[in-house]
Amino acid sequence: MTIDFPEPTHIPVNGVHLEVFEAGRQNAGNPVVLCHGWPELAYSWRYQVPALAAAGYHVIVPNQRGYGTSSRPADVTDYDLAHLSGDLVALLDHYGYADATFVGHDWGAFVVWGLTLLHPDRVNGVVALSVPYQERGETPWVEAMAAALGGDFYFVHFNRQPGVADAVFEEDTSRFLRNLYRKNLPPLTPEPGNALINLARAETPPGEPLMSDSDLAVFISAFASTGFTGGINWYRNLDRNWHLLADVDPVVRRPTLMIYGDRDPVAKAERLTEFVPNVEVVSLDCGHWIQQEKPQETTEAILTWLGRRGTA
Repeated sequence: MTIDFPEPTHIPVNGVHLEVFEAGRQNAGNPVVLCHGWPELAYSWRYQVPALAAAGYHVIVPNQRGYGTSSRPADVTDYDLAHLSGDLVALLDHYGYADATFVGHDWGAFVVWGLTLLHPDRVNGVVALSVPYQERGETPWVEAMAAALGGDFYFVHFNRQPGVADAVFEEDTSRFLRNLYRKNLPPLTPEPGNALINLARAETPPGEPLMSDSDLAVFISAFASTGFTGGINWYRNLDRNWHLLADVDPVVRRPTLMIYGDRDPVAKAERLTEFVPNVEVVSLDCGHWIQQEKPQETTEAILTWLGRRGTA
């Protein structure tokens, strides 16, 4: 590792064990929980952890279920929003916190949005990176994606051809992650087939490496051990999540910071303020892997927003 990262502890929560990294325990009473995306790890937040701890926060960073040495339940339905948000609520209970500020990137952002809808009293602030609030709409999400983007779109493919992509990614874990974690990518061009499967097998990936070989080795080692199915199972609950959110208030009423990458292929939300009325938006000149590609700018944006809220 090229940066000093805390040693993990294993904490029983919600019927599973989570591998949890923490810093700034001396700042107890001021928690910030960092939630990674796919296919990431708690280590994705390596640049933010020491800065947040130094600024007066108790930083709690789980490898969420399916990742690292955290539990990887066998049943697909054990990875829906009820379970994933329940893990975070139980993590707060473990530390004795009524609520916390939750920061999420990619799928971690989706989970934090869902947590805030399902357990609003446990969240005092939201920071989302890359993935904005997703409107529920009238049609289940996978069905809507299939109609708009086709069966090869990776969300649809993961759901309708279970196990296929998992196996491809695991054929050469190192090559897949090395090809995926890139920056300064050229504009996307349409291609036949599943773009992620194509990328996993590409001999010459576009763009430039996102991270050093030593940092990449942390991810390669973890996923070589666990495989990718636990994380992909999050995708396989997308329509289940759509049903779970049917009867909740769809408006996020907590103070929120939305951080976009201007070159991120994930689309920005056109109606974000309708569903997240108390939101501030920051855009950085980067792609999808925001907190790793622009670590200083990301950290500064989060700390500035937290500071205005007077949380440290």
